[in-house]
Formats: sequence, structure tokens, C-alpha cells
Amino acid sequence: MSTTRAQGISLITATAVVVANMIGTGVFTSLGFQVGGLPSGFAILMLWLVGGVCAFCGAVCYGELAAALPRSGGEYHFLSKIFHPSIGFLSGWLSVTVGFAAPIALAAMAFGKYFSSIFPSAPATTWSLVMVWVVTLIHVGGIHVAAKFQNTATWLKVVLILVFIGAGFWLGKGQPVHFTPVPGDFKLLGSTPFAVSLVYVMYAYAGWNAATYIVGEIREPQKNVPRAIALGTLLVSGLYLALNAVFLHVAPMSELDGKLEVGHIAAEHIFGATGGKIMSGLICLGLVSSISAMTWVGPRVMKTMGQDLRILSPLAASDERGVPVAALFVQLCIVVTLLLTASFETVLTCVQFSIQLGSFATVVGLIVLRFKQPDLPRPYRCWGYPVTPLLFLGISAWMMVFVAKKHPHETLAGMALILLGWIIYFISPRTPRTP
Repeated sequence: MSTTRAQGISLITATAVVVANMIGTGVFTSLGFQVGGLPSGFAILMLWLVGGVCAFCGAVCYGELAAALPRSGGEYHFLSKIFHPSIGFLSGWLSVTVGFAAPIALAAMAFGKYFSSIFPSAPATTWSLVMVWVVTLIHVGGIHVAAKFQNTATWLKVVLILVFIGAGFWLGKGQPVHFTPVPGDFKLLGSTPFAVSLVYVMYAYAGWNAATYIVGEIREPQKNVPRAIALGTLLVSGLYLALNAVFLHVAPMSELDGKLEVGHIAAEHIFGATGGKIMSGLICLGLVSSISAMTWVGPRVMKTMGQDLRILSPLAASDERGVPVAALFVQLCIVVTLLLTASFETVLTCVQFSIQLGSFATVVGLIVLRFKQPDLPRPYRCWGYPVTPLLFLGISAWMMVFVAKKHPHETLAGMALILLGWIIYFISPRTPRTP
């Protein structure tokens, strides 16, 4: 596929996909799971700053890989090229089974929770199911319909978040929270709760690599993909720090502790009960944009795998508009299953370990590729190399070790899923084609 397609999506739309993939469930739900173990405004903001630094380091690494190996598929394509098709298959397997379906389910769960607080006539799960069906059908309508919907929903979401931040600092009644360090705060930064809370933060930042999954649909991808990843990640990092500062500024930690709908709670403190419901509706709109972005990206990984692996060839099928309809509905079936069977926290913990492991392997691949193919054309080179990839790897490894200790059952479930993928790859009677 040509890398300069005139009909491809623009840098603005590619950045919108990154932003929409990142700003979803996590920032509006995860704070409630952090304040119990980290009762410090400074520690919470440092948590989100560390997450932002880690995401940016990963973003510049992926930017080099996307420019040097320009093809849709993300980690699946990179790892297949750098290491072995079996390693790429494992990453793609995780993407197909949980990498996108689970975050869509999580965003839909949050949507249902917020929406049912406005319209309690139906259970939250019902609203979640309705939304994932509606968004999937929109994407069946074609890439141009999806792009228009994505741009509108994403940039409207960014504007609404900026309004919320401004209103929070202007109208909110300040809580006794310190955003500068007080005695004991620095000890929290090396604690187990900080490392485990980083799971929720990294889930909130997940999506910074979204543009690498749709390289084949972006104009001048070797130039625009690295830009979209970096710009989107920087914008979201700033918004996340400001949003969490607002949440802590306007609402007592005791009210936020253990709660999923922290955005609704904060909005009630700013605007009152009625205003809180209005803000919940706006948060729902933001979650729709995230569901849409992941619904767009996930099937493209399935499609790429279907092009390379004969056993998955049905997933490569596209209609006359280039929409991978079969992959869209396979993903929808997985999402619906998760919505009907799993809890928010269990899905999040299991998924984040697997996702982080895939990103870890990909950034290792960047370093390996520098040695294996030093003369490979690299239109964009990783900023800050080798510090940025090593920093990403260090933070990721630290987080995964603590998660494995704190949540061994969920971690084992993630590893079992990887093992199952490997078994499927090697017992398959069909020979994979080299990407």
C-alpha cells in the first residue's frame, strides 16, 4: 500500500485517533482506586507525571519504528519484522483478544455507569451494549464517515475538558490538598501502592501508539505518524495533570476513594446536582469518542494478521470501501462477552499487564533493530536515544514486577493467554506468510 495516499487521513485526524484512544475511561475512573493508598495530592500528580513521561518515551520509540517499518499493525508488524513472526503473532493475538476489545469494554462500562446516573430507567450494562453496537455500525459505514465522526467527537471532548478544568479552578471550593511535597510524600513515591497505581495510570495513557495500527490509512505516514504520536501524547499528558488536579481540588479524597465515577462526583461539587448530571452526559460523549477510536483501530490489526496468516484470512476481508467488516464484528462479539461476564477492575488489571508487556518487547525491538540493521532508512529517529527507550523500559519493568506481586492471579491469567496464543501459532496446520 502506498505510503502517500491522497485519500488517506490527515495529521489532524491521526492525532485525533491518538488523543481519543488515550482520553477515555482511565482519567475519569482511576483516581478513585489511587487515593486510598496514596492520600497525597503531590504523590498523585507525580504518579500522572511519571505516566506521562513513560508514555512520551514510548511514543518517540514507536515513532522511529513506524517511520522505518511503515505498515499497519502496530506491535504485530514491528515484532514480526524484528524478531520472528511467532513473536509478532503473540502481540497480535493479545491485541485481537484483549488489547482493544477489553479497553472498549472498559470504556463502555464507564459509559453505562455515567449514563445510568442520568437515565436510571435501564441498567448500566444495557446502555453499554447499546453504545458498542451503535459505534460499530457507524464504522461499518466507511472510513470517511468514521473520520468525520472521530474528529468531531474528539476535539469536542478536548474543548469540554478544558472548560471543565477552567470551571473547576474558578468555581470549585478548594479542598485541603497539597500539590507540593509535605513530609512523608517522597516515601510514597517508592511504595507498592504507587507502583500498583501506575497500572491504572498507564491504562489511562494507553493509546499513545494508536496511529501505528493504521499506518496504511494515513497520508505520508513516515512523516505524520511520528508527529501524531508525539503531539497527541504531549497534549493528553498536560490535560491529565490538570484534570486530576481539578478532581482533587474540588472533591474530598474520602468521597473519591473506591468510586468509579470520579468525574461525576467532581462535577457535582463544581456545578451542583443538576450540573453534575450535565457533566456526566458530556463525559459520556468523551467516552463515545474513545470507544469509536478503538473500534476503528482494533480490526485493522486483525486485518493485517489475516493478510499474513492463512488461518486468519477471513479477517482480512474488506468491503468495497475498505472496511474490515468481519474483523469489526469479531471484535464486537469479544466486547459483548466481556461486558456480560467480567468486572471493571479484574479486566483492567489483567489487560494492562499484557498490554505493557507488548510495549516493553516493542521498545526492546527498537534497540535490537539499531544493531541488526544500522543502515535501515529511518526518516524519523527516536528523540533522546538511548535514554528515552531505557527510561520507558525501566518504568515498565518496575510496574510489571509490582503488579505481578500484588495481583498474581490476574498476571497469571494474562500469561496463560500468551501461552494459549503460542500454542495456537505452533499447532496451526497452515504456514504463516512472512509479513
